[in-house]
Amino acid sequence: MTTPRFDELIHPSTRLSIVSLLAAADWADFGYLRDQLALSDSALSKQLSTLEQAGYVTVDRSIRRRVRARLTTDGRAAFQGHVAALQAIVATANAPSTGPAGDRPRN
Repeated sequence: MTTPRFDELIHPSTRLSIVSLLAAADWADFGYLRDQLALSDSALSKQLSTLEQAGYVTVDRSIRRRVRARLTTDGRAAFQGHVAALQAIVATANAPSTGPAGDRPRN
């Protein structure tokens, strides 16, 4: 079981989208990430650099001008913890209220 841990670095929507795509693959090509997320090269590069500096992503630039990225073990753990934290938040919103206000309909 993953321990819920909200991660401020992953949370912004662009980074969360990048990490989500990387979580589903071993490696992902830069062009694929750019196209899936509809980002400019510079915007994607900046976000990947931020994630790489945090130790969440490894970027490989060694294959004939081809750039690809993957999640590190720490990045995968951070993503799983963040998803668990978001699920806990949503579960709280969907749980029936047990307090005095729970007996009254809300408008």
